[in-house]
Amino acid sequence: MVQQHDYQKQHWQPAAAARRALTGAAIGLALITIFLIGVKSPDPAWGDLWMLRPLLIVPMAGALGGLINYILLQYHHRFGIHKAIAVVLSVLIFVVGLWLGFVLGLAGTLWH
Repeated sequence: MVQQHDYQKQHWQPAAAARRALTGAAIGLALITIFLIGVKSPDPAWGDLWMLRPLLIVPMAGALGGLINYILLQYHHRFGIHKAIAVVLSVLIFVVGLWLGFVLGLAGTLWH
């Protein structure tokens, strides 16, 4: 008989994954909102709804980062990495993903 470890029995928990994704999206939305509040006089060439793009893309990047955080921390044993390394890696992936979301969301408006 093959002995199974506890980490091999872990199942996907949609509620926990959704909570992490929503937390990441909320962090992204809060940061981009703070960043966009500082824009006093936007360029008229951007159009009336120029804020819509960054307000959608950055929270999606944050949600993806939160989901990756859940996957790395829930299944770090299956990937063969220590939990501390998984935490650092997930934070790094979240920050880089959020930064890329900012770049993609603000490209063509505030950043040329």
